Amino acid sequence: MRILSFKKHFYSITLFLFLSSNCFSQEGKTSISQDSKFEQLLNEKRKINSSITINDRFKIQIFTGESETSKKALIDFRRDNKNTDATIVFSTPIYKVWVGNYKTRIEAENKLQTLKKKYPNAFLVKPNK
Repeated sequence: MRILSFKKHFYSITLFLFLSSNCFSQEGKTSISQDSKFEQLLNEKRKINSSITINDRFKIQIFTGESETSKKALIDFRRDNKNTDATIVFSTPIYKVWVGNYKTRIEAENKLQTLKKKYPNAFLVKPNK
């Protein structure tokens, strides 16, 4: 009797393992569906990133101070100069407002002369990366 019950359990366990391995197996295939606009967006970002160069461009620093006052200076500048890039740069413990993205020093100095009328403390900066 004992041998029959052992064989019965052995066959039922073997059958169970065989069936469960077939039932729960997964295919090794992965399919990704992606919107075509996503690839266009990535290409645009690559194009923009390749055109951004920091090391060889000149900027003009028009303001140095605390966070809130630098934000106000940036807003005032952007209101008057909509076509000029401007950003706030944090350098412990002060905030700086940098404007422009000039390829040559002559370009930057010409713009500096016009900006000095409104921002008398403005000066030329060539930032390092």
